[in-house]
Amino acid sequence: MSLPIVFIDGDQGTTGLQIHQRLQGRTDLCLVTLPAEQRKNPHSRAAAINACDIAVLCLPDDAARQAVASISNPDVRVIDASSAHRTSPDWVYGFAQMNAAQARDIAGARRVSNPGCYPTGAIGVLRPLLDAGLLPRDYPITINAVSGYSGKGRAGVDEFEGPYAAEAIPFQVYGLSLAHKHVPEIQQFSGLSERPVFIPAYGSFRQGIVLTVALQTRLLPQGVTGATLHTALTRHYQGSEFVEVVPMEESRALTGIDPRQLNGTDNLRLMVFENEGHVLLAAVFDNLGKGAAGAAVQNLDLMIAGA
Repeated sequence: MSLPIVFIDGDQGTTGLQIHQRLQGRTDLCLVTLPAEQRKNPHSRAAAINACDIAVLCLPDDAARQAVASISNPDVRVIDASSAHRTSPDWVYGFAQMNAAQARDIAGARRVSNPGCYPTGAIGVLRPLLDAGLLPRDYPITINAVSGYSGKGRAGVDEFEGPYAAEAIPFQVYGLSLAHKHVPEIQQFSGLSERPVFIPAYGSFRQGIVLTVALQTRLLPQGVTGATLHTALTRHYQGSEFVEVVPMEESRALTGIDPRQLNGTDNLRLMVFENEGHVLLAAVFDNLGKGAAGAAVQNLDLMIAGA
């Protein structure tokens, strides 16, 4: 049996480079990339994508759409790390721990859209609670999140590590139009009936995300507490290899959350805090790990196993 051919289109960006580094030493697949002089040649790219078994697209949205449009080989399967296809009904959403059937759906899919980094945390804390009926689908959700500057891609790395790094703003809230491109993705896959408010920010650290959602128990179904929500999250992710729910007694001892604590891993860590009618849901993960390259490799492994 021949090894699956995996083609990375866009292996020089932050996500593509990480995926390439993770795969280049593996012996259970044949890794293909284009030499520098062919990367922008549409004919070379089309030939490579149509000759592979699984293409991993690490491209801007428009380029990802063009790459998919160039596929004429019906046997080619795709993982798209851009946001071009995340809310498309023809693509399987690549968050394997989202529900009991998602990993199986990814394994058998022809087209998989890798989740966005921020949506991974938001959906991770919200979806199990909405599915369990513990959080009303029309709850007025506000999501606050801070990412390392690598979330901007190469532009962010150049800004903070390049010759003008001393001039970089150390912390910046953005998305002030309240129309960030991740909002439809968060709403669709969390199961919210109303559009959430999403307030992202960048900090002066390379990678890592901390994301929080504040709730008021008076707006939740009668009898629902922080402990109830924590139990539901624990039950949902029980046995998960990549998602951890921190015991509430450990969370109570915390005085802060370092967004970098899971850097270099593919894990997602969830926490629940509670005090006098207020609950805070928190998620921590590496924006280049579970938020990007790590999720892509997890999806790739599922697809190879399901072939």
